[in-house]
Amino acid sequence: MRPSAFIKKIWVIPAVVLAGLLASIAIAAVTDKAAVDKKKTRDDLYNQMELFADAVSIVRSDYVDEIDSKKLIYGAMRGMLESLDDFSQFLDPDEHNEIRLETKGEFGGVGIEIGMRDGILTVIAPISDTPAEAAGIRSGDKIVKINGKITKSFQLNEAVKEMRGVPGTIITLTIWREIEGKIFDVPLKRATITVHSIKNAKIIEDKIGYIKLVEFQENTPIDLDAALKKLEREGMNGLILDLRNNPGGLLDTSIDVSERFLPKDAVIVSIKSRDKSEDVTFKSGGRFAHLGYPMVILVNDGSASGSEIVASAVQDNKRGVVLGTKTFGKAFVQTVIPLKDGSALRLTTAAYLTPHGKLIRGQGIIPDIIVLKDAGDKKKVDIFERLEGKIDKKEKEIAESKPKESLKGEQPDIQLEAAIRAIKDMRTRKSEKT
Repeated sequence: MRPSAFIKKIWVIPAVVLAGLLASIAIAAVTDKAAVDKKKTRDDLYNQMELFADAVSIVRSDYVDEIDSKKLIYGAMRGMLESLDDFSQFLDPDEHNEIRLETKGEFGGVGIEIGMRDGILTVIAPISDTPAEAAGIRSGDKIVKINGKITKSFQLNEAVKEMRGVPGTIITLTIWREIEGKIFDVPLKRATITVHSIKNAKIIEDKIGYIKLVEFQENTPIDLDAALKKLEREGMNGLILDLRNNPGGLLDTSIDVSERFLPKDAVIVSIKSRDKSEDVTFKSGGRFAHLGYPMVILVNDGSASGSEIVASAVQDNKRGVVLGTKTFGKAFVQTVIPLKDGSALRLTTAAYLTPHGKLIRGQGIIPDIIVLKDAGDKKKVDIFERLEGKIDKKEKEIAESKPKESLKGEQPDIQLEAAIRAIKDMRTRKSEKT
C-alpha cells in the first residue's frame, strides 16, 4: 500500500464518524425543535380552550335567560366552522340527514344551490326542473332577503333552513341581479325536489349528441353510461356535455365521469391535503373511454366543484374543447365527518389541482372558446347599504323601478349553437388530416 493511500484511509474513517455525529446532532436538534413547536402549539390550544370554557361558564351563569347547553355548543361549533372558509359547515342531526338525502337525489326546498361570495349569499346554480329554475333564478344572483329578512348576517346553514319547508308553502326571495342593476322579489312555492343527474340525452342535429348533466350523485356514472350507449346506438359521432349550472356533488363521481372520456393513465385531478402523505393523484384506468368522437363541454359561472374537475380534465388532456364562460372557482374538497349525536362537520379537508397543477380557487376555469350569454354592465354597489337606506334614495328608486317581468325569457341558446359549430369544425379538421 502506498503511503498516500494509507494516509487517505486513516482519514476517511474519522470523517465518516464525524459526519455521522454531526448528522445525529442535526437530527436531534430538528427533533427537539419539532417537539418544542408541538408543545407550544398544544399549550396554546389548551390556553384558548380555557378561554372558551370561561366564556361558556359566564354565559351559562350570567345570561339573562337560562340557556340550553346543546344550543350553546352547537352555536359555538357553527361559528367555528363558518370562520374557516365559505364552504365548511357544522350540521345538526336534521341538516346531516338532509345532506345524505341530497346526494341520493331527493330533498325538500325550492331548488337552489347556494354559497357565500364576497360575504353575500349567492346562487351557485338553480337546479333543473325546480321552482327556482321555473321562476328564472340565475347563477350569480344575490339573495339579499328571505321572507323580508335581510341576509347580511346570515350563515349558510341559516339560509338553507329558511328556504326549506313544507311542500306547497310560499317563500319570497329578494334578489339583487347585479349585472342588470335591479332588485326584485321572487315568490316561490316549495316542492319536493327530485334531482335526476341526467336531465336530457338526445341527438340534436347532424349526429351530434347532447347530454345535460345537472349534478354528480351516487347514480350518475350508471345514468351516464346508459345515456352514452343510447346515443352511440343512434349513431352519435360528436358529443356536447352540458355542465352549465351544475354545482358539483360527489368527488368520486366526478372522477368516474371524467374517466369515461379519457385514455389510460391520463391525469384527472390531484388532491392536496394538509398531511402530505394523504396527497393523491387520480388517473384514468381507460376502462370506459369514449374516445372516437369530438367533444365539447359547456360551462358557465354556475359550473362548480365536480363540474370543474371534469372540464379541466378534458381541457388539460386535450380530449375536447371547453366552451362558455368562466366557471365558479371552487377548488376545495369537503368531507362530511359524523359526530356521535348524529350531527356532523362538513369540513374542507383538501384542495384539488387540475391535471396541469393549477389551483383554480376563486379563479375558475377559462374556456377554450368564450361565448357570453348575458349582456350588461356590472356596477359595484354595497347592496346592503342600499337596502338599509344608506345610499341615495333616488338611486334606490331608479334601481327598483326597472322592469321586473320576464325574469327568465326564452332566447336562443347561443352557447349551444356555438358548441354545435365547434363540433362540426373539429370533424372537418379531423377529416382534412386523414
